[in-house]
Amino acid sequence: MTSPAVEFARQNYPRFLDELKALLRIPSISTLPEHNSDCRKAAEVLVAELKRIGMENTRIIETEVHPLVYADWLHAPGKPTVLCYGHYDVQPTDPLDEWLTPPFEPTERDGNLYARGSADDKGQVWAQIKAIESLMVAHKGLPLNVRVLLEGDEEVGGEGIATYVATKPADLKCDFALISDTELFAPGLPTLCVGLRGMIYTELEVRGAKQDLHSGMYGGAAPNPFFALAEILTGLKDKNGHILIPGFYDDIIPPSPEELAAWKSLPFDEEHYRKTEVGSRELVGEAGFSVLERTWARPTLEVHGIPGGFVGAGAKTVIPAKALAKVSMRLVPGMTTAKAFSLYKNYVDLLKPAGVDVEVRLIHTGEPSLIRVDNPYIQAATTALHEVWGKDTVFIRSGGSIPIVGDFDRHLGAPSVMMGFGLPDDNIHAPNEKFHLKNFSLGIESLIRFMEEAGN
Repeated sequence: MTSPAVEFARQNYPRFLDELKALLRIPSISTLPEHNSDCRKAAEVLVAELKRIGMENTRIIETEVHPLVYADWLHAPGKPTVLCYGHYDVQPTDPLDEWLTPPFEPTERDGNLYARGSADDKGQVWAQIKAIESLMVAHKGLPLNVRVLLEGDEEVGGEGIATYVATKPADLKCDFALISDTELFAPGLPTLCVGLRGMIYTELEVRGAKQDLHSGMYGGAAPNPFFALAEILTGLKDKNGHILIPGFYDDIIPPSPEELAAWKSLPFDEEHYRKTEVGSRELVGEAGFSVLERTWARPTLEVHGIPGGFVGAGAKTVIPAKALAKVSMRLVPGMTTAKAFSLYKNYVDLLKPAGVDVEVRLIHTGEPSLIRVDNPYIQAATTALHEVWGKDTVFIRSGGSIPIVGDFDRHLGAPSVMMGFGLPDDNIHAPNEKFHLKNFSLGIESLIRFMEEAGN
């Protein structure tokens, strides 16, 4: 017999989709100050919707940047409490000319909904809210206690929510967290993410002369910060992708033989991954490790941008006074952000060429996470997913970072169930981001059944 809450969700799916489209039209880009009012508007829309569906204590919580959204319903005595998490902020849209349709005008095409934030993470947040609404109507209440905490700074580090969780644990007391900000390993394959890489994001600034200099008059005598920066960057990693920072790999906890065996059984086609998802001539990385190991269980060091100097049309023969690189590292279980950053900073100091000064700035961090699969909430999730999708759940890790998972563990003592419904080719953070519409509808049903199972 189909759950009455699932039946309600199916009957109201067209409305749910229209509501999601309205949310996606709000350009809540957290990193751009000109969109601060849009971020607040998105938060206000979410507060109003949570209040409308029957959640209580709905409110905006101010942070130093964008507001948090909170709501709860705590009228299920003896039942566990779930903390539902997601984020309403989105990435910038550039390069804009690569979008086939406007990023903030949701467009249905080929069974997908195209818009910035459709998969990451507004579509998945809305799936959680619609699951709660369906349960509220069908059960005249909820089968377990529910708290909701949504943030608007996830794409820029999430410092606001991290501070709130660390300082207000009593206000967020729960048995487990539910996070829908991940993806299925493959279409139609129910997936739970049980491991995340951590991250350190830094800026590396090299300064030479006191001001920009004429390259004819001073070239050959004045230090060029770009050459110094290039020397430092190439000294951080060898040509095989191995990070050269002394001690960087010392504390890594490798995946178990059982986990490696499970990964080998996944439906992964390396050539399809190279051509379709990456689109490069060949894949690179550490020898001796599979692609899944390299992206899930090995640390990385990447350069994201090198602003500085003259980049306009024409020529300007100048030696710039400074050069900057944005550098991040992904960390794996066993590593800590504090130690990894210290090792990195010390090694940069050793690599510094003569004639320049170097400053390493820490922008934001997130610790790696690894979740045990033998807790009752993971088991309830696998039961619900099997019922909805008709297949056994696979357990994967993600190469990405969700810093709040570690915060929930440290400050609330709450394990996270990372039940997401994106797909590997959803183009999150890139042009033409999409959310598969079937995953939106089945995601709502999965979340309904999970909450019912967890409340049994």
